[in-house]
Formats: sequence, structure tokens, C-alpha cells
Amino acid sequence: MKKKVGIIGSGVSGLSASIRLSNMGYEVHVFEANEYPGGKLTSFKLGNYRFDAGPPLFTMPEYIDELFHLFNENPRDFFNYKKKEIICKYFWQDGKKLIAYADKDKFFDEVNSEFGVSNKILKKYLNKAKKKYDLTSDLFLKKSLHKLDTFLTVKTIKALSKLSIFEIGKTLSEVNEKSLKEPHLIQFYNRYATYNGSSPYSTPGIMTVIQHLESHYGTYIPDGGMHSITKSLYELAKRQGVIFNFNKFVSEIILKENRATGLVVDGRNLFFDRVISNMDVYPTYEKLLPKRKLPRNIKYQERSSSAIIFYWGISKKFDNLDLHNVFFSKDYRKEFDSIFNQKSVYGDPTIYVNITSKEIPTDSPENCENWFVMINTCEDNGQNWDLEVKKLRKIVLERLESMLGESVAPFIEEEKIFTPKTIEERTKSHKGSLYGTSSNGLFSAFLRHPNFSRKIKNLYFCGGSVHPGGGIPLCLLSAKITTELINKN
Repeated sequence: MKKKVGIIGSGVSGLSASIRLSNMGYEVHVFEANEYPGGKLTSFKLGNYRFDAGPPLFTMPEYIDELFHLFNENPRDFFNYKKKEIICKYFWQDGKKLIAYADKDKFFDEVNSEFGVSNKILKKYLNKAKKKYDLTSDLFLKKSLHKLDTFLTVKTIKALSKLSIFEIGKTLSEVNEKSLKEPHLIQFYNRYATYNGSSPYSTPGIMTVIQHLESHYGTYIPDGGMHSITKSLYELAKRQGVIFNFNKFVSEIILKENRATGLVVDGRNLFFDRVISNMDVYPTYEKLLPKRKLPRNIKYQERSSSAIIFYWGISKKFDNLDLHNVFFSKDYRKEFDSIFNQKSVYGDPTIYVNITSKEIPTDSPENCENWFVMINTCEDNGQNWDLEVKKLRKIVLERLESMLGESVAPFIEEEKIFTPKTIEERTKSHKGSLYGTSSNGLFSAFLRHPNFSRKIKNLYFCGGSVHPGGGIPLCLLSAKITTELINKN
């Protein structure tokens, strides 16, 4: 008889875990409180405009393809994407602009032309980031940090022997300042701390691995938008016999003598050999394990940044924008101080604009565009978000119009707004934090909750709030780590 696994939540990590476990021969049941799969990775329509609700950046698509290869399926029969020639366009308030090309030589020439930084300096910087990644990817991203055998490998010993290259005693910003010196380029590379909801002035220098991933592997756009990732994985899971239960509320994880034995779903006790939570780990303990103490490191560890997101259907085309666009604040240090120390919405924020209709014309009517406009903020601590949104909307529109030299506000014909509170309500992410906990600190990677429980046998965790972290590639790796742990036990 097949062993049964119950998975709480159908985010991209939960979907991936269900697929991998099915391939390993388990009977898999997924329970989702919403009426749809995907967690943050969902889609909606406003009038004639389609929007991806959640993460807009797609890199390392091989981790998606790998799930199809498990069943000898050709992923191109079910899921397609194309590589972007332009990764992102960047705008500064002093009039400086930068096009981040996927082609490295073109990018180096662009940086040299715009900022006067030589190709040699940039190549040295990115080569060092690559070395960090090559030495640490198996340790930090592909295996459990919380199992001794992860550290008892030749590769780990080799990595530890070159500890100085990781620059863990410096912040990301300090590394960038020393290596690059040019202020615009420092801000450009400091931005990568936001990819895991952290501050470049606090997260350690090893985090230059993030910019290596984007510059080395590139960025992609899936056919049909980001939601097609969810759709294709959901359909793959169903083809392999995974049983999905939507609109099903899990109220408790059943424990018997320090062992997870099942779930209470809509008042019914359902029993499983293994349980995985793809929920944020904080509410997993707080709500589903009410008789267990919330682990101290989870209770007190700093939350990642959250966001206010404006979804705008705009009846105009902006030819100087691309799929990904960033409009920088004047004072980055003050912006992150506001987010992580002051716990307030900064008055001159960096603005990210994603426009999928640039690549998928059907996402908006002809000669129109769908704008996903995101501003990083602190997590929800009871702020008056209606007031914050009102103030921020005015600031954002004024900034965009000033930096683009074109009107935006008169062309907004559809609008929806998410706040940290909305994000928490939709995704059960504690306080609306986008990546669980921040990586602001030397030992932050080790402080993330492991993919298993040390005190409750047969209870496992996957997703952005546990090891190895947030973002689509890491969530997919989290599912891989978790399912391999289950298969060993």
C-alpha cells in the first residue's frame, strides 16, 4: 500500500513537492483554502486587462523543466518561455539610465558608456560572485543546512577553506562600494538584496550570488505570463494522480506522541504518514500547532519586506519601457532604514514597473498596457494602509511622470491595489512579508526554519518562509530538499 502524504497549501513549492512525491510513489493529497492553486503565483483580470498577481521575475527555468523530465515528458509540450534580451531598464532621478542586457559584452559596454566603469572591474566583480555561487550552491541552496551529512562533503570542506572569498564580514553594500565605487552602479547592485526581501546595508556580502544568478542565467517570460507556471505544474500534478482539495480549510495538524499523523480539515480528521506545510511557517505553528511553542528564532526573527502594489490598466503605450523597469530613489540608505528600522512607508521610494503586455499583447487591449507597480514597504504592523496608499499613489504618479516626461494618471482606466494586509489575507504570509524572514544578518541563512521539524516526527515544511528562502527558484529547491528528506526516512 502506498504511503500517504498530506500537503497544506498549493503554492509553487507545494505543487512541486506534490509532483516529486508522486514520482517517488506516494499517494499525495493537497489541501488549499482558496478555490485556486498557486499561492502568490496567481492571475486575475480587470476589465480587458490581465495581471499576474504575484512574483513577476522568472529565472532558472530548468527547475520547472526538471519536474516534467521526472515523468519523461517534454516540458515544451506543456510549458514554454523565451529568454529576454533586455533583463531590465533602470532610471535615476538625475537623468541617468541603464539598459541591463542579457548579453554580457553588451551589458559591460553599456555600463562603461553610462558610468565610466571599465569592463575589467565589472568582470572581476561578477567572476567573484560566480565563485561564491559555485562553492556554496550545494551547501546553501540544494541541501538541508540542518543535517550534519550536508557538511561532511569534499565540496563543503573546499568552500570552508576559501572562507574569505564569501565576504561574510561585510554587508552587500560594503562589498559593492569597495569593488565598484561608482554610486549608480553601487545602487544598481544593492537592489538585489530586495530579491529576498532584505536590506543591502544589513545582508552579508555573500549575497552577490543573487546578481550572479540573474546575469549568468538570464530572465525569461513564460508564454501566457507567470500564472502559466502554476497552471502547467497543477496540470502535471493532476496527470500524475495528485489529489487536490480546494476550498478546504486545515485547522490543525494532528499529533500523537510527538508525531504528525494527520490533518483536521473542515472539522474532519484525515490521517497521513507524512505531513508537509507549504504555509508560512509562522502561522503553521501559531494556528495549526496551538499546543506547541512557536520556535524562538521564528518568533523574534525580522520579517522580510512587504509591498504596496498598484495594478493599473493604462490606455496608452510607453515605448521607452520594457517588461521590467526600475525607477530608483535618491537616497537608498534612507529608504531601507525606513522599511526595516522606522517601519514606515518611505516618501521617495524605488518604483518597480512590470508590463507583461510588452511580451504578451493579449494581456491588454490594443495600444494599452497592464502595469504592475510595486513599492517595497515594511510588513503590516497595524498601519492605516488606506491612508498610506493615498499618499503613496500621488508620490508614485508624480515621480513616474517626472522621470518619463509623460502623463500617466489620466490614462489609468482600471485599478486594483494590494497592501501588506491584503497580501497576508490572500496568502496567509505572516504580516504580509513577501519572503518570510529577512536575510539581514550574518547567520540569517542558518536561522531560517529547516525543512523538517526537530521535535515532531513526520512533519515537514517547504516554501519561501523556510530553507533555502523566497523567490520561485528557491521555492522549487525547497520542495526538492523536503521531498528528498521524506524519501530518506
